Amino acid sequence: MIPPNASPTVLPRSPAGSSAPLSAGLTAVFAAACGLSVANIYYAQPLIALIAPALGLHAGLAGLVVALTQLGYGAGLLLLVPLADEVENRRLVLWLFGGVVLGLLGVGVATSAAGFLAATFVVGVCAAATQILVPFASQLAPDASRGRVVGNVMGGLLAGVMLARPFASAVAAAFGWRAVFFVTAALMLALIVVLAKALPPRHPGGERTPYRRIVASMPRLYLRTPLLRRRAFYQGMMFAAFNVFWTGSPLLLAQAFGFGQPAIAVFALAGAAGALSAPLAGRLADRGLTRPATGAALAAAVLAFVLAGWAGHAHSLAWLVLAALLLDAAVQVCQVLSLRSIYMLAPELRGRFNGLFMTSVFVCGAGGSVLAAAVYTAFGWTGLAVLGALCGLAALALYATEFRRLPAAAAEAA
Repeated sequence: MIPPNASPTVLPRSPAGSSAPLSAGLTAVFAAACGLSVANIYYAQPLIALIAPALGLHAGLAGLVVALTQLGYGAGLLLLVPLADEVENRRLVLWLFGGVVLGLLGVGVATSAAGFLAATFVVGVCAAATQILVPFASQLAPDASRGRVVGNVMGGLLAGVMLARPFASAVAAAFGWRAVFFVTAALMLALIVVLAKALPPRHPGGERTPYRRIVASMPRLYLRTPLLRRRAFYQGMMFAAFNVFWTGSPLLLAQAFGFGQPAIAVFALAGAAGALSAPLAGRLADRGLTRPATGAALAAAVLAFVLAGWAGHAHSLAWLVLAALLLDAAVQVCQVLSLRSIYMLAPELRGRFNGLFMTSVFVCGAGGSVLAAAVYTAFGWTGLAVLGALCGLAALALYATEFRRLPAAAAEAA
């Protein structure tokens, strides 16, 4: 365990992490797999105006369409991702992706809100395999280029996050919202075939630990790792803000701008450009600029909601697009910086660190999705912009304590 007041320390990679070199082609496979997998928890986000009425969900509860997938993802991160420290990673990923396929088919055929929400929860739980792939790639990378590799893989993951919305909107506009989930089930089946051939096996080293002991160790690990808690709060607030914006903006575009699903899909493409910031964030971290880059990202998120609020007031699509670009880039930079910092703590605990970190993030994100629909219904777009800005300000408030509590050397190591 890491002592409460210890500075983060870079430890040697375990032998299990060097089973195969991480070539450019294999890095691309990891990036594509992460993108296709994580996209499954965002397909419903721009479709809530179609799905909720079809399932009989009240407008104030429409956020559950997105929130249940993300809560499932959080549950998978907490309960399944730590298995990556004990179970052969390639086999674990393939089994979980099979579960995603079954969940997607269940979503596509659901005729009631209960059935839809149950199936989408399964999709979220099994899609947590994404967060087994990210530390898997990190484990294969040399220490000197780990930030770049994590940034490149996260670039693929975040491109999946951004492209999921326009893809779902376009497919739904042409074939209906159920077709989105049937098409993505077919894509996941194809991905399983590719990964079965491309991924090297990775057997975690060291003595095997019973699953119950892995799970039981996690609360203590969380409490005894200050950097993990801090980074989880930063990214949790950023992801809540992200979901506030992207759950509310399709409603704004439909009601205030008269957009249909094809036009909403084009708007969502604007945010996809923010994925280009992920590799840059990894390079900044490798150069020891984690702390200033984190502060800039948090401040940019707050500024994005100021711009978004103004865009709604002025009825300006251009300002809204700019806000989307700025927010998405800020969220992605903060996440890459956070993951790189956490992965440098202890290689043999990466699965557990990753599970704890991402569980915290997605619980906050699910809360943002639920609040977004309720706040938009009660207070409109201005209320939503205030909510998003408050999330960013909460993260900035904690960030300000870094300068008071951490010596410069320790903060730079973080």
